[in-house]
Amino acid sequence: MQELLSKSQTIQILREHRISPTIQRVEIAQLLLGKKQHLSAEQVLEYVNFDKAKVSKATVYNTLGLFARKGLVKELIVDPTKVFYDSNVTEHHHFFNVETGELRDIETDCLSLGALPNLPEGTVTAGIDVIIRVKQMNSAA
Repeated sequence: MQELLSKSQTIQILREHRISPTIQRVEIAQLLLGKKQHLSAEQVLEYVNFDKAKVSKATVYNTLGLFARKGLVKELIVDPTKVFYDSNVTEHHHFFNVETGELRDIETDCLSLGALPNLPEGTVTAGIDVIIRVKQMNSAA
């Protein structure tokens, strides 16, 4: 897999997000942040261990959770068994193909939402995530 970010660029991004740049975190960040994409933890594990096992499953899951908490990636739960990590942290929404597992971006200006309900007292909106589930037209219900 081609790296689109240099190691030094990746380390700088991690430091900007107050993340200590360990070897494994740098490798995972280079994979995720090199382009806008949606990857599951299993895909990240497969890609970083492509030629030989270097990063444990626990390290991948812990690193992805850390990246999501620090705002480096966006965690998308498309169903209780599928979590993706989105390198595009700008406001946007998604199409999720329930048959293929493909996740695609929808720009915010392509979706119109009505008024939000009154928020609980003392809270503000932290974000709105819309996932539109799709399947092929000729698929059984």
